[in-house]
Amino acid sequence: MTFSKSIKREIEVAFSKHSQPFWFRILKYILLAGFIYFFRGSELLWIILLIVFVFAMSLHFWYRYKTKAWTKSYGLWDYDKNKPKE
Repeated sequence: MTFSKSIKREIEVAFSKHSQPFWFRILKYILLAGFIYFFRGSELLWIILLIVFVFAMSLHFWYRYKTKAWTKSYGLWDYDKNKPKE
């Protein structure tokens, strides 16, 4: 898979209506906004955000590896629901 095809596929997966349920997306952003609101004056905010970012990227790349760049089903990822548009 070429680099441009990989980027295109990553964008398709990221914005797919089936990759994450709508309620999960809303909950994710509400929790993130609440977290930033409550820790906005803390010196730990950026450290905690960095840890969360590293964890999220690790999880993303683990799933990407296990699904062979989003081309096979694994865990909660269902390839048949998220096939690329051709």
